Amino acid sequence: MSETQRQMILATFIHNSGAHPGGWRWPGAPAVDQHDFAHYAHLAQTAERGKMHCYFSGDSVGFPSISGKEAFAATDYAGKLEPTTLLGALAAVTQNIGLIATASTTYNEPYNIARRYASLDHLSKGRAGWNVITSASDGEARNFGRDANMDHAGRYARAEEFVDVVKTLWDSWEDGALLRDRENARYFDPDKVHELAHEGEFFKVAGPLNVARPPQGHPIIVQAGGSEAGRALAARTADLIFTAARSLEVAREFYTDMKRRAALFGRNPDHMKVIPSVQFLVRSTEEEARRAEAELLALVPEALALRTLSLQLGVDLSHLSPDDRLPDIPETNGGKWVQESIVHMAREEDLPIGVLARRVVVSRASFSFAGTPEQVADLCEDWFRKGGADGFSLSPNYLPGGLEDFVDEVIPILQRRGLFRTEYEGGTLRENLGLPVPENAFVADPTLGREPRMWA
Repeated sequence: MSETQRQMILATFIHNSGAHPGGWRWPGAPAVDQHDFAHYAHLAQTAERGKMHCYFSGDSVGFPSISGKEAFAATDYAGKLEPTTLLGALAAVTQNIGLIATASTTYNEPYNIARRYASLDHLSKGRAGWNVITSASDGEARNFGRDANMDHAGRYARAEEFVDVVKTLWDSWEDGALLRDRENARYFDPDKVHELAHEGEFFKVAGPLNVARPPQGHPIIVQAGGSEAGRALAARTADLIFTAARSLEVAREFYTDMKRRAALFGRNPDHMKVIPSVQFLVRSTEEEARRAEAELLALVPEALALRTLSLQLGVDLSHLSPDDRLPDIPETNGGKWVQESIVHMAREEDLPIGVLARRVVVSRASFSFAGTPEQVADLCEDWFRKGGADGFSLSPNYLPGGLEDFVDEVIPILQRRGLFRTEYEGGTLRENLGLPVPENAFVADPTLGREPRMWA
């Protein structure tokens, strides 16, 4: 596809009441009840009105380990609905937008995940996506019978096998296996249903899945790890990569590296899309944007900012002053790439801990920008044309206004420039991303599986 024909992918990442920790307090936004389905329905329909590719719901299976009662009380973490349940409901009130939910490979089992996302793909008529993560916190571990989380290498080794098993389960029913032949009493063709008989390092799974092959073949696989192990997993398995980049230079390095890695796995690099996370605050003038940015930041208590920095780095900084510089940070068992990005930011810009904490609490290592609709569109076009992105994942600072501003003010500019579509191209998320349906593993290799023992 030529550069003039190439168009952006646009997703929106919906985080609680907004991605900005002060977003739930923003006086210009309505108070959000995070248990109210109408709130999420409006957001999904707004994104769909803007012809965005995906509505993405992140998740974890425990509270983040923010120490300090008052710091924790200033967050909006309570009320996080289980995302596949939510997206199943959103499938009924949307028609075109992709629906992506996070599920951890650390505290789930492949059969459950394969079944859950196959079900969502059928209910949405081919619009489901699975964001593959490994759980990084001890807080999650304690909810599943562990005192501490698995080590980083072990989590990713488990994730590699996990994804392979899920994909093979999706393939355990061939396309066309369902006959519904009333006259001959054959609801399905048993020759097109396969047992996995998988026995690996982490999992033993017989199969087949009790849900027919999803409409997309495989729901879209999304990955966001930036460590060496995370990049390897994404390059081999992911269709869509969410990433965090604090600058165009960093975005280009990641983009080039991931496309190279995909090719080394024998994949077409164009079939793996990279979309950095961005937080845009859109106002009619630059002065208004800067003022709103400062007002939002003022809504974040200093204690929350400092505690969040400690959480992201995996070390306790409570004994340090906000004016101190960041000390040497030991390697931890948490999210290595986020930790490395924050440390690099602190060293490169010589930031005091207080300033660094304010920066991190807003965006971690993602790119944050406040400006006019034209300035935001210019930035998107610059990154897109200069090899930094296939598109962007918008994390609105507050809801619903942050999303509405982008849809109503920025997307029309991108459409006029020919950088973003004006209509959906197809009915499934794969079609709208321009990605092929994966070949069924059992059709490609008839020796792979065997007849299910249940009817032997």
